[in-house]
Amino acid sequence: MVTWQLVSRGISNERVLEAMNKVPRHEFVPESERERAYADQALPIGHEQTISQPFIVAFMTQAVDPQPGQRVLEVGTGSGYQAAVLAELAGEVYTIELIPDLAKQAGALLERLGYRNIHVRTGDGYLGWPKAAPFDSIVVTWGAEKVPEPLFEQLKPGGTMVIPLGQIPNQSLRLIKKDQNDQQSSQELLPVQFVPLRRAHEEKPK
Repeated sequence: MVTWQLVSRGISNERVLEAMNKVPRHEFVPESERERAYADQALPIGHEQTISQPFIVAFMTQAVDPQPGQRVLEVGTGSGYQAAVLAELAGEVYTIELIPDLAKQAGALLERLGYRNIHVRTGDGYLGWPKAAPFDSIVVTWGAEKVPEPLFEQLKPGGTMVIPLGQIPNQSLRLIKKDQNDQQSSQELLPVQFVPLRRAHEEKPK
């Protein structure tokens, strides 16, 4: 997977490649999909959700380039696979999932696999995780019309966010940067297709 799907398509960060090689992707897909776990494609994980293809996970991780000791927020836990990859590289990973069953399953799996630096909760990812902020980087795995203001506010000055923006078929992955004056810049990375960011009328995140 690493050689044929990642290196051949431009993933060059050695730390990211090591993390992708280490995290057991087959653990994060249903039994019925395990034969295809390492194929370069998105796979269903239940609740009309998918685990992103390995290339996209590696690409988004490389884009924010998490470093040891840094704090990363992920919006859209899903199966927990992206969080596990981030946890191999960063100090602490905070991940939010709207669907309670997925959050519970991902949390239990990540704990079983020994990830002690991942914090999972159920909630409205649009609102972020204020009490854990600020974050060095934010990875959003849902498509949005624009950068959610609460997420940008929770990004450290000098921090980066990778997020799919726009509607399919005109959606693209963007790298958002926050400068030392809290100003935003955006760089288009590549065309993608992510499901839309879902909201929930819930209590404010704790």
